[in-house]
Amino acid sequence: MKKITLLLMFVTTTFMTAQQVVVQNFETSTSFTFAGFEGLSSASIETDPAAGGTRMNNLKLVSQSAGNPWQGAEIVQTDAIIKLTTDKTVQIDVYATQAFTMLAKVELGTGPISACSQNYTTPNTWQTLTFTFTQSLDGTGVANGSYQKLVFFPNWKATNDGFNSPPGNFTVYVDNVTAETAAVIPPAQPATAAPTPPNRPVADVKSIFSNAYTNVATLNYSGADGQPSNDNTYNTSWCGATTSLVSIEGNDTNKIIGLGCEGIAFLAGRFDATDFTHFHMDFWTETATADKSFNIKLVNWNGGVQEANAIEFSVTNVNFLTNPNPGTWIPLDIPLSNFTIAGGGNASINDIAQFVITSDLGTVYYDNVYLHKNTLGTVNFNVANVKMYPNPTKNTFTIAAKNNIQSVSVTNMLGQEILKSNPNNLSTSIDLSSFQNGVYIVKTTVDGNVSSSKIIKE
Repeated sequence: MKKITLLLMFVTTTFMTAQQVVVQNFETSTSFTFAGFEGLSSASIETDPAAGGTRMNNLKLVSQSAGNPWQGAEIVQTDAIIKLTTDKTVQIDVYATQAFTMLAKVELGTGPISACSQNYTTPNTWQTLTFTFTQSLDGTGVANGSYQKLVFFPNWKATNDGFNSPPGNFTVYVDNVTAETAAVIPPAQPATAAPTPPNRPVADVKSIFSNAYTNVATLNYSGADGQPSNDNTYNTSWCGATTSLVSIEGNDTNKIIGLGCEGIAFLAGRFDATDFTHFHMDFWTETATADKSFNIKLVNWNGGVQEANAIEFSVTNVNFLTNPNPGTWIPLDIPLSNFTIAGGGNASINDIAQFVITSDLGTVYYDNVYLHKNTLGTVNFNVANVKMYPNPTKNTFTIAAKNNIQSVSVTNMLGQEILKSNPNNLSTSIDLSSFQNGVYIVKTTVDGNVSSSKIIKE
């Protein structure tokens, strides 16, 4: 009985102990994406650099002194992800043209971002380096979860206190990323397409991304440092998130993973937004929205070759970011007058060339990004034979029409609907006593015709 018990214990322990496997060997192109960043000379998939080497594909990074000290490359797993819960080690085969210290970082996971380092000591040979993600380098935490992204920084200091400046000119090859693994669980996505935008006059819309309007430029999804592709892309190299095009109910939709930061550049379609009044965007996330933010920035080049000034708006729980998460598309329609100046300077918007999203919401889907002049074919109250009085008002005002009023909606200057009613009567009273003093937009539908006007609450 003792032998049988010991055998059962051994079998049980064997099955309960997870094994490390090769998570990425760069042989299957559909199992990963990769990109260089922050001035890395290049990132590419190459064959074994060793003389007579039998390895096949690997990731090649070329570091250059002209780039930023924190230049590097990243891979994002699409089939299997790195699991760092009990076993927090990752083995990586490395070949380089000089000795150096590599910082490795894991991101896009269920646990905190984590970074650790290892020394490569023998140039022009393959070495297996073991990275233990408990060092919490570069202001990160201890890994504890599953991670989709692995980032390599070749210019880390051996003293573990920052990056070498200037960076070095040398080449690094990476192969056989080995760790415990877990399957990639596809994230939730919207069940329905984003709302279809209204018909607007062509001259009254500047669209960055939408099927409903003509976009200002044709943009790619593979922007690269120092390359023309970085000038017209939904996926600039200077932000770390990754954007891809997906289809939701047959409608083109952009999906961002790793927010973070995402930059959109459209130098081929830069435009003067001086006469435009509103910014619109629809976005969706499965992330809990409590105490989160979704920040948007319009970058103005003022006829030059770089950012001259910018305006920005922070979407939080106090305005458009519903808490709890509604599980539906969150529409933004924000007067440009409500944007603030970013980092000083001025608020001119005569040459918009870039759009930036920063957020802590993780994975986000978005659609219908455009500026407009708030022209929807609605008519003034007086023209529509609809009367509204008193205006200004202290608390209550009355709307009267010659035919039954089908609906009334009141929105604030952030575009949020604060009141809605369906009186089905020739007149109705609206009470604003519980709302702050200010200007509101009143839209009334009579016989299917929408009329709008401003009401001032004093």
